[in-house]
Amino acid sequence: MDSKRVLRIFTVLALITLVFALFGSSMISLWAFPVMGFFLSVMYSIIFSTALNSVTKHHGSFSGILCSGIFGGALIPLIIGWIGDRVGLKIAMCLLFFTLTYIYSAGVWANPLIRNKTVKLRELFVKSTEDR
Repeated sequence: MDSKRVLRIFTVLALITLVFALFGSSMISLWAFPVMGFFLSVMYSIIFSTALNSVTKHHGSFSGILCSGIFGGALIPLIIGWIGDRVGLKIAMCLLFFTLTYIYSAGVWANPLIRNKTVKLRELFVKSTEDR
């Protein structure tokens, strides 16, 4: 499957589970936050590889700039905590909707130089039955 599509699908699923985690019952939240973590786990590697695949030169400098984006992963929780102290944690956690929407947009407008080689599911099943 194309990595841009995986990024978009997993971001939408993370957004959906975030809604359940924030606005569902305590039992639903207990399950939704870990499930959302699963959906978030693929994003860093896809964003990093797609970004590096979108430039033709200066990959070292560009990867350094991308690594500085890790600071955003440390800054957002501080902002959420600060907002949470003032208006409540549930409202503060809604900031994640904006960050996930931005990640989704990266899956839309990213333009990698080399497309991932993809295989249709049907082709996989045909090949697996031929190997038997």
